[in-house]
Amino acid sequence: MKTSTRLDIDHLPRISLLDGPTPIQHLWRLETRLGKALAGVRIYIKRDDHILFAGGGNKVRKLEFLMGAALADGCDTVIATGGLQSNHARLTAAAAARVGIDCELVLGRVVPREDIEYEQNGNILLDKIFGAKLHILDRGQNASDFVYERAGKLAQAGKKVAVIPMGGSSAIGALGYARCAEEILAAEIELDIQFEKILIPNGSSGTHAGLAAGLSALGRSADMVRSYSVLGEEEATTTTTLLLANGALDLLGCDRIRSCAIDICGEHRGAGYGIPTDEAMDVIGLLAKAEGILLDPVYSAKAFAGMLHDIRQGAFKPGSNVLFVHTGGTPGLYAYRSEF
Repeated sequence: MKTSTRLDIDHLPRISLLDGPTPIQHLWRLETRLGKALAGVRIYIKRDDHILFAGGGNKVRKLEFLMGAALADGCDTVIATGGLQSNHARLTAAAAARVGIDCELVLGRVVPREDIEYEQNGNILLDKIFGAKLHILDRGQNASDFVYERAGKLAQAGKKVAVIPMGGSSAIGALGYARCAEEILAAEIELDIQFEKILIPNGSSGTHAGLAAGLSALGRSADMVRSYSVLGEEEATTTTTLLLANGALDLLGCDRIRSCAIDICGEHRGAGYGIPTDEAMDVIGLLAKAEGILLDPVYSAKAFAGMLHDIRQGAFKPGSNVLFVHTGGTPGLYAYRSEF
């Protein structure tokens, strides 16, 4: 396959929420701490938590295309759904405020926590500050049914509504991480290195799907990406990721990939979504003390712990370079105060 340096993507509707590429840092202090356990593997981190908009995180890239599509369709209202501490909900509220349209958030109790920090702090506090209208569902209430019923009522009232999928994970949303793949390959040239693997958490699958699609479209192997599932079972997550990646490739006018190109590990999820693991909590402290970088207990810490486990098990070539994409979620730390 011919290698390209640019995606044919500029014709698609998009709003600008990023101020250029996010930085890549070499975690040499962490490497010094871990020493021989790394077998010479060098760890780099792409700071998508460093995005300046609304607390940052991976959903910003997806929302550039999702909000662009909504505005191009003439929408004046967006509805997004997620858990009480959804990073995607927080950033959708901020993006809607930025472009001057209404935002409603349908938030479900999908994590077995009812403490005051989880119910009132972190992302849910920011949702309110950004001006979103919140609908807090009872445990077990069907969010999808509520969303489409609410969208129907708003349409009857004369509103033009865009329903944004959970996590911003659709073929359109995945294009945000196809562009990120373009950034990463450009950084390889600038830094004069090559990454053996790109490592990420996988919740609703759009981030992995976008990176896989972007790499494939640019002539690199989609299995350069390895993700660690924090939400679904490994097999189901693989199916969803492949579906989204091929949807994004269709939009890019590129050949589809097969399931063997999707590399997902389901061994570090723990008891379930939003439930911290001991190894994730340990890694939060490790990286904070070594590098001054904060991970979150729901997504990035579980994936970072998975990456370190794989390095220690010899999954990557000695002396190779790996890139961890920090997907953000720092506001969620404040919802988990009791865990610390």
